[in-house]
Amino acid sequence: MTVERVNPPELSPPAGFSHAVVASGSRVVFLAGQTALDGDGKVAGATLPEQFEKALTNLLTALAAAGATPSDLARVTVYATDVAAYRTHARELGRLWRELAGRDYPAMAVVEVVRLWDEEALVELDGFAVLP
Repeated sequence: MTVERVNPPELSPPAGFSHAVVASGSRVVFLAGQTALDGDGKVAGATLPEQFEKALTNLLTALAAAGATPSDLARVTVYATDVAAYRTHARELGRLWRELAGRDYPAMAVVEVVRLWDEEALVELDGFAVLP
C-alpha cells in the first residue's frame, strides 16, 4: 500500500491535516464513529480534551483490531458540539493527536453538530483507512 499526502502550495499550509491523501491498496477499513465511551459504555471525561483523547484512543483501537496503523488512515471526520471550544483547545488536541497517532495526518474535517448520540459526548471521530 502507498499513501501520498498532497498539500498544494496554492492552498494555505495545513496544520494538523493534509489537504488530500492519495491511497492505493487492496483493503479499505471503514471506522464507525467513536466517542469517549469507556468499556462500560459510559462517556469518560468532562472536558473536550479528555473526551477527544478517549474518542481518538477508541478509534485507534478499532483501527488496530482491523490490522491497521494510524499511518494507514486516509480520512477522519471530527464531529464537535462546539467548534469554538474545539478551536480554543486546538493546540492541546493537536498534541494529543501527535502523541497517539503520529504526524502522518489524514485528510480531515471538523464539523459542528447540535448533539451526538450520547448527550454527554462533546466529540466523535470516524474515518477510513487503506491497507495493502
